[in-house]
Amino acid sequence: MVQTDKIFHVLSQKENCYVIGEFTKYEGQLEKTASHIVLVNPSNAGNMGTIMRSALGFGLNQMAIIRPAVDAFDPKVVRASMGAIFSTNFVYFEDFDEYQAQFGERELYPFMLDAKKSLHEIRPQGTFSLLFGNEATGLPDRFAQIGTSVIIPHSNRIDSLNLPIAASIAMYETTKQQFES
Repeated sequence: MVQTDKIFHVLSQKENCYVIGEFTKYEGQLEKTASHIVLVNPSNAGNMGTIMRSALGFGLNQMAIIRPAVDAFDPKVVRASMGAIFSTNFVYFEDFDEYQAQFGERELYPFMLDAKKSLHEIRPQGTFSLLFGNEATGLPDRFAQIGTSVIIPHSNRIDSLNLPIAASIAMYETTKQQFES
């Protein structure tokens, strides 16, 4: 019997990889009584994993993913999530209308550059969903008519925030009361 680490090096894709795991793909179920993160057409695997990690940190482990979208089990998502993917309930939807038909009875907050309210003005009172668009294009204009559109104020020296950063700020702001002593 010959032992070799050749397959390990082929699969790892990184110099500092020491372990490779195997798991079966699965899809969870979203809870109607829990707040959700909704990612509309996410295309960057690293961003999705980073958002999963932040969401779990802020107690928001329910994620709706609107297609077309990156595969949640892409190795880059799993790596960026730092294991959070295994504590995240996520479900794929063919379009936002499908999601809204199942979970429309909640406060909806689409994050957009042309929004009705600033993040510091909203105070979710019940079950809510934070909606984020694609990294390159954001949410389509029609989302301005859904729920209460929100912007995260920032200086005019940038056009927008990076998606995982914006999502993390929004998650912190909408959940911070549960972490205050």
